[in-house]
Amino acid sequence: MAVPKCKVSKQRRNKRFANWKIRPINLIECPQCHNLMKSHAVCKSCGYYNGVPVVHKEAKKD
Repeated sequence: MAVPKCKVSKQRRNKRFANWKIRPINLIECPQCHNLMKSHAVCKSCGYYNGVPVVHKEAKKD
């Protein structure tokens, strides 16, 4: 059975979890419609991925 050799203090224990931060989403500009989109994903506004139409979007009716 595994038994710790020395007591781990609260400070040392809490240091392990101190660097869990929320990072901002990496957004890039879509080459087709120039809106911001997540990298390596289909653009939500135009439906293009890597210059190829993947999702066919219908034109908005006014």
